Amino acid sequence: MKFVNMILEKSSTRKGFLILLVTCFWLKTMLAYFADFRLGITNPFQFLIVLINPLATTGLLVGIALYFKRARFFYPIALLISILNTVLLYLNVIYFREFTDFMTVSTMTGYSKVNQGLSGSSLALTNIHDILYWLDLIIILILLVLKKIKIDPRPLNRRIGLAVTSFCMLFFTINLSLAEMDRPQLLSRTFDRTYVVKYLGIDAFTVYDAVKSQHNNDLRATATKSELNDVLKFTNGHYAKPNKKYYGIAKGKNVIIIHLESFQQFLIGQKINGQEVTPFLNKLYRSKSSYAFKNFFHQVGQGKTSDAENMLETSTYGLPQGSLFAQLGSDNTFQAAPAILKQRRDYTSAVFHGNIASFWNRNNVYKNMGYQYFFDASYYDTSGDRSLGYGLKDKLLFRDSVKYLQNLQQPFYVKYLTVTNHFPFDLDKEDTNFKTTDTQDEVVDNYFLTAHYLDQSVHEFYNYLRKTGLLKKSVIVLYGDHYGISDSENKNLAKAIHRDPDDWDDFDNAQLQRVPFIINIPGRKDGYVSSKYAGEIDVLPTLMHLLGISTKRYVQFGTDIFSNQHDQVVAFRNQDWVSPTFTSISGDIYSNRTGQLMKLSKRQQAQVKVNKKRVQTELSLSDSLNEKNLLRFYHPKGFESIDPRKYNYANEYQKEKRIEAKRGKQSTSLFSKNGNRSTIKDYTTDAPEIHHKSSDTNRIKITNPDATNNDSSR
Repeated sequence: MKFVNMILEKSSTRKGFLILLVTCFWLKTMLAYFADFRLGITNPFQFLIVLINPLATTGLLVGIALYFKRARFFYPIALLISILNTVLLYLNVIYFREFTDFMTVSTMTGYSKVNQGLSGSSLALTNIHDILYWLDLIIILILLVLKKIKIDPRPLNRRIGLAVTSFCMLFFTINLSLAEMDRPQLLSRTFDRTYVVKYLGIDAFTVYDAVKSQHNNDLRATATKSELNDVLKFTNGHYAKPNKKYYGIAKGKNVIIIHLESFQQFLIGQKINGQEVTPFLNKLYRSKSSYAFKNFFHQVGQGKTSDAENMLETSTYGLPQGSLFAQLGSDNTFQAAPAILKQRRDYTSAVFHGNIASFWNRNNVYKNMGYQYFFDASYYDTSGDRSLGYGLKDKLLFRDSVKYLQNLQQPFYVKYLTVTNHFPFDLDKEDTNFKTTDTQDEVVDNYFLTAHYLDQSVHEFYNYLRKTGLLKKSVIVLYGDHYGISDSENKNLAKAIHRDPDDWDDFDNAQLQRVPFIINIPGRKDGYVSSKYAGEIDVLPTLMHLLGISTKRYVQFGTDIFSNQHDQVVAFRNQDWVSPTFTSISGDIYSNRTGQLMKLSKRQQAQVKVNKKRVQTELSLSDSLNEKNLLRFYHPKGFESIDPRKYNYANEYQKEKRIEAKRGKQSTSLFSKNGNRSTIKDYTTDAPEIHHKSSDTNRIKITNPDATNNDSSR
């Protein structure tokens, strides 16, 4: 009690009050560092830096209050700064739990375009100890109200404020010098964001990132046409000629892209309690009508799903920070698959997605890509148990999209964005009877449940395609967009996939970034499972060549996987990379054969150096292309830049019907080819929401408040 009284007495002076606020925030930062973040502290020197790095920036910020003499300004400003700093810290805690990464300024400024779709995950990402991030502020406010901490009316000399500011800046310089001793060129070279936080803290990282973001904005504003030359030189030299054996084998066919949300390669063939997790996808993976790739990696950054979409549609990388869709997509110039296919082969394009249109800024990006239709949540009944946090359940998405799919003019290029297999992998009990693992980790156990549900959803959709004859007229591309189980959960996952958690390391994390990539062309009988290394950046040129469309004139960073010239070095967004022989993680080289760190021969050192330079060059040029919007200066033969003002995603169903009526007997839609009869009855699903009325739950209804669709039949 004597100690508490002493603290209250000291805190009743302005100096003591600021010391209290700085100490409390330091304790909260330590909680985040050691309980929530994975900073990779490897030696006592790094431990020392981690202990001191919040002090300088926290003192600098809270010390701003010292410049205000009146108590009625001093105390509110000091508290407000502490509250805002806590908000920044806690947002990073929540973000890190989901993405194993830190929030950038781009992520924050794009948050309004993302948060509307984030309803289920935020609560699932909270922990019981999170109250400790806010408890100090609550107690301090109560003590102020009860006058246990007294308001000190005596103003401090302004020189004290200057002294505190100067000392904190000096202390930060010392902190930075210590960081440079352990990690040279920390800020001048591109490192993982974790390094900056580990050495300098969250506040310094945020300021550093803001400066970089402003720099990128300035670059975009002053970009010139001549800057495109380096990009064209690289992509032209990197181009891989198509393999004649496969070029054009899918010419004229419909293209159906099935986005397998958070679906990792280890699920293929995986059995739990003797039961296959994904029996239909396993069958499709090994089918003689499929070309599957077992060493295919996701390459997303902070943009996650939107990064995967961008790579698939444009064969350019996402941004080093934030989401390209959210940050630049509203006014970026693209040479995307929908526009290429429309202009070269008169394809109709559409996206089916049971979330709101503004999620990841898709309602704007899709227009710039040339998508003619976007059927978002406003076109579906997403009430009650029909939806989860990220939108309409997958079985219902596929079934309820039939109404719109059957009226599209053929050939079409369509994309289905599934969402049920998304963190926190929540699913109603009546949706599945699959017996999952018992790892004591709810995230891992539920992951197998939602993956099984996704597999059933795809199977039902395939049955519909077969019944209506669309299957034999289409090429179906299935891919996993990114990991589902984050690195922080992988040791718990190891138990489920029969691995020793104690032996799990960074190499295993890197290898687990494989996702499925299956190109299914019904009617082909020469399918196989390829061992070639490839990534999402390679999908567009591969698909275009299968459709008989040359990609040489376009700016694409990927290469045709079927080509004998295909580049098998797969770049990750953080500049790590993997090849058939090596895996590079933060500059360390592992052998893919042994999984151990390698002692490289001179020949191997030379090859690693070539791979590293190529990866850095490719990522840098892609960033330059997108951040500066250089494609606005490039007009390849036969390609007309998209004018987004010509696209409107309201009243899509009526638009389809008008086109059918206008074309009459020349209409190529499935509905028209079926004698103007609907095919909805050809769709069979065991979704409980279809067979009995869904219960009204407390789930948030996925709606788009800005939607202007007035189709009363929805």
